Amino acid sequence: MNDERSLMEELYASTLKDIKEGEVVKGTVAAINQKEVIVDIGFKSEGFVPIEEFRNPSELTVGQQLEVLIENIEDDNGRLILSYSKAERLKGWQKIADDLNEGDVVEGRVVRAVKGGYIVDVFGVEAFLPMSLSAFKGLSNHDITTHTYKFVVAKMNKQRRNLILSRREMVQKEREEVRAKLWGELKKGQKRRGVVKGITDFGAFIDLGGVDGLLHITDMSWSRINHPSEVVAVGQKIEVLILDFDKDNSKVSLGLKQIASNPWDDAVAKFPAGSRIKGKIVNIMPYGVFVEIDKGIEGLLHSSEITWQKKMVNPQEMFKLGDTIEVQIINVDKDAKRISLSMKQLEENPWVSAAAKFTVGGVVKGAVRGFTDYGAFVELEGGLEGMIHVSDMSWTKKINHPQEVLHKGQEVEVSVLGVDAEARKITLGLKQLQPNPWSDIAARFPVGCIVQAQVVMNSNFGVFVKLEEEIEALVYSSEIDKTQAAALKPGDRLQVKIIKVDVEGMKIGVSARL
Repeated sequence: MNDERSLMEELYASTLKDIKEGEVVKGTVAAINQKEVIVDIGFKSEGFVPIEEFRNPSELTVGQQLEVLIENIEDDNGRLILSYSKAERLKGWQKIADDLNEGDVVEGRVVRAVKGGYIVDVFGVEAFLPMSLSAFKGLSNHDITTHTYKFVVAKMNKQRRNLILSRREMVQKEREEVRAKLWGELKKGQKRRGVVKGITDFGAFIDLGGVDGLLHITDMSWSRINHPSEVVAVGQKIEVLILDFDKDNSKVSLGLKQIASNPWDDAVAKFPAGSRIKGKIVNIMPYGVFVEIDKGIEGLLHSSEITWQKKMVNPQEMFKLGDTIEVQIINVDKDAKRISLSMKQLEENPWVSAAAKFTVGGVVKGAVRGFTDYGAFVELEGGLEGMIHVSDMSWTKKINHPQEVLHKGQEVEVSVLGVDAEARKITLGLKQLQPNPWSDIAARFPVGCIVQAQVVMNSNFGVFVKLEEEIEALVYSSEIDKTQAAALKPGDRLQVKIIKVDVEGMKIGVSARL
């Protein structure tokens, strides 16, 4: 009997594998429960693998073939302990040792976040991805651990089984590949989709998918725009046209308005000279206003075409942005993209009848509307303007500025001295409403008489003095001692002698040398 038992034991032992701890062997899934996977590796007893070692335990099936690592032939409970994850890791390192070197590209799945970075599963091996090399800015850990990525092997120690990865270098490689491909595809006149990356005062930068292009403000719209933000926004997806590109200097010029038809192509037919149209004021300059009369079409209403009445107007005082006005088309220059507009052509030209309405020598009334150094502008009936020159404001007094005599808004009565309808000019006089006093002045101040005068102003060429109210004379610089002249100030009394009376020139010359 003992011989039979010994024979049976030898026969049983011969059917079992000779296994060692740390060895990777093949096995078959015999059973699965909530905690463990039971694997038959041909040993006298079945082995146990913790269920958490499997990434997707629900996909396991009885009878499935596995490779496992013998971790412990007999634990404290006499059980054979196996490891699926360690077997995978060992196989992974064997593959890594055979196939990978630093700088190679490898694919892996981020398993979890750890202090200073992430753990990545590569061929079953846990590799480390430092945070500084992750390129995961802006992504949550949930988003990161649900994707598979490509990495560059940054550092590898095969003996210590240490593997460090870089996603940042991989992203850079991918970008360079995309850029190289994109540069090879670019053509002038090509339409491409892009995303607005940034906006400046002069345009917007568009990401074409690895290459940035500049969409200049002048190429955004056929209409006038003040800032690129009126047309595009950061993050917006748009279609643009490749106008030009320079691969060597990494420059791409883009167009947006060129995708739509040029509204100037049919401007001549659409806006014939003499036609009336309403438009919106989009820009106001000192020399006129720009009026948008159609989408992408602007015309210039020059200040000289605003009104018949005033020769000089300030558009900035008359209009405001957004105003709608009616204008007449004067001229369309398609090549220069210019349209000349007029408001005054919509009305009858009042200068045609100005000569008949304002006869020379006639007396008219008006309101002072403005000044220059040499005269005052007076608005007459019908809105026409006339001007009073300083020399026509007083027969006797020297007027340095018209505001010494008149003020804005003042109602005045004036004499019409001349009308030039072609030049749109009416000359007015204030002093002509009074008789010329110079014949009487010559009689009252004969040459040689000595009078007491009052200093009005001291100048380089002489001293102006007042003989009577409204009557001034000039003491020539040659007719007064320089020291005496330098000491005089307005209001001082000075005895002078009449040496010249010019009735035609309306001047009196006097001398302080008695």
